[in-house]
Amino acid sequence: MIRIKVVQMLYSYLLTKNEFKIESAPESTSRDKNYAYTLYLDLLLLILELSGYSVKNGNEKSPLESLGATNLLSSSKMAKALASDDDIRNIIIKGNNNIADFDEIILRLYSTITTSVTYRDFRKIKSPEIKDEISMWKVVINTIFLKEPLFIETLRKNPSFTHAGYEYGIKMLINTLSNYSDTRTLLLDAQRSLDTSLNKAYELYHSMLMLMVEITKLQARRIEAAKSKYLPTDEELNPNMRFVENQFIKSIENHPGMKSYLNSNPISWENETNLVKTLLDEITASQVYNEYMSANISDYTGDCELWRNIFKNIIMPSDELCETLESKSVYWNDDLAIMGTFVIKTIKQFSKGNGVGVSLLPQYKDEEDAQFGKSLFMHAIKNRDEYRNYIDMFINDSQWDPERLAFMDNVIMTTAIAELINYPMIPIAVTLNEYIEIANCYSTAKSGQFINGILYSVINHLKSEGKLNKD
Repeated sequence: MIRIKVVQMLYSYLLTKNEFKIESAPESTSRDKNYAYTLYLDLLLLILELSGYSVKNGNEKSPLESLGATNLLSSSKMAKALASDDDIRNIIIKGNNNIADFDEIILRLYSTITTSVTYRDFRKIKSPEIKDEISMWKVVINTIFLKEPLFIETLRKNPSFTHAGYEYGIKMLINTLSNYSDTRTLLLDAQRSLDTSLNKAYELYHSMLMLMVEITKLQARRIEAAKSKYLPTDEELNPNMRFVENQFIKSIENHPGMKSYLNSNPISWENETNLVKTLLDEITASQVYNEYMSANISDYTGDCELWRNIFKNIIMPSDELCETLESKSVYWNDDLAIMGTFVIKTIKQFSKGNGVGVSLLPQYKDEEDAQFGKSLFMHAIKNRDEYRNYIDMFINDSQWDPERLAFMDNVIMTTAIAELINYPMIPIAVTLNEYIEIANCYSTAKSGQFINGILYSVINHLKSEGKLNKD
């Protein structure tokens, strides 16, 4: 459950995370627009290459690699944010760019930038933010790139070059940098949403148990109402009370854990009378209900078994229940299947213990489990670039087509790698099975097989580097 919530929140966060909005390819087929877009992408890659990032697909090396750790631009926060963008990564993977055209002048550009007044002024800023770097790069583009004759000459070597496309491509680049959005607030919101989502899932668990109680209460009210009819039948005056006196339901209604939870988290189905009525009608018309009511023997095990069957075969598949849950909480529709297994497990536990000394399922097994979701989410966020590099490594070198890397697949594998590396006590097989199952449920039809192949390659690589020392 926790893993699913982390994947969901990470997916939502990365989907809304919009540090840099990379422009889409133009719909127009005009030469100017096509060249402008090509130039725009090339210049984004040029900024990354100047900042020490590898942007060439294959064995080609940048002339700047000789600088290594002495590259004065390599600590760029802006470049790191830009390099983490999925669109930029896909551009690099596909290799459809002209970045090699700048090889002859890139050292000259680097030298001019790092000796410029603009760069020296930037270095004077204490703890510069990304926006400070963006301001510097905008000045660099306008006063160094565009004023450098060799830069213009290099661009003109492209047979698709047009002056209008050149101007528009520069404008697109400046707009992308100018429209940078700080995502710290989004990250805090995502962390809060993760907590809320986990809490709401636990609330759903209690709500499903209380729904069974509410259904039973409605049947009790119906029985009492039938007694008050003008001409009640003998059966109405002397009804079969087995269903409304079900011992399992009484155990749930009077359970100290349930009462304690409801004191802090009031749950009510009072406004959902149609749903409760519909479910009760389906229950009383069912074969399992009729067999239960006509059985010669009544015991606690039988009472539990009745509700296990009702919950599994009538309540859980209810379309009306799904619609109601969706209206009550945005989280609950996705949570129903998992919380349903919690309810079934609870019924089985009560059956084994005859309701004596049996606890409701805790939200977390222990404090370590309670912190697992938060820490896993942050590991995935903070090390996303590193983990994505592992994924890209085997997307490039294997038979897998980079186009098949669905966004959800990326999120699932990033979370899985975060767990593999940072939680030594969790066996590799457990992690693999959990995330392959998530992929089969939440991504494409072949995602489980795809993710299994990539993760096995990543695991072997991590073991070879000594970064993974578990079986």
